Amino acid sequence: MTRLIVWRHGNTDWNATSRVQGQTDVALNDLGREQARTAAPLLAALRPDAIVASDLSRAAATAAALAALTGLPVRADARLRERHFGRWQGLALTDAAARFPEEYARWRAGDPDPGAEIETLDDLGKRVGAALQDAADLVPGGTIVVATHGGAARQGVGHLLGWDHTVLRTIGSLANCHWTELRHDDVRGWHLRAHNVGLITRPAPGEPV
Repeated sequence: MTRLIVWRHGNTDWNATSRVQGQTDVALNDLGREQARTAAPLLAALRPDAIVASDLSRAAATAAALAALTGLPVRADARLRERHFGRWQGLALTDAAARFPEEYARWRAGDPDPGAEIETLDDLGKRVGAALQDAADLVPGGTIVVATHGGAARQGVGHLLGWDHTVLRTIGSLANCHWTELRHDDVRGWHLRAHNVGLITRPAPGEPV
């Protein structure tokens, strides 16, 4: 049975101020680094066989905390990047709402293609889902930890499970440095074993984008 741990990166200053990151390369802040150091021993105890990460620095640095404990290399995969938020990237959510009110309303309502050059949920799920499957294929029957992003994790996991985006909206968002656990076997295929697992070091405000 293959175990796939899909791990969201630690906190950033843009998380804390509700600024849209998307594929902008924003580093972890002090809280984010603390979160990664706190989570890493819990994941190391699962005895991972491989670590894969988005090439954006907030995910790569999160993965590095686990690599430091396990001695495993971190494989980078650009397909694990967060959803591209088009014309919103770099904006505070309040500014996005003011400048793009129709698109913002559609996004909040869960429209899979809200406009403003934002990557569609279908494209995001296919991109990240393929990367997750390739990561799992590195060590069939092993444990693979993948460090990625909140929106990317949701849609990528949903793609593997075959869940529609309307179903995914009923699942809570991953907190910073929390993870989802999937298992795969030849009979059941991919199935969800746990979601939003981890330790909260202290409350962190902000939207998971």
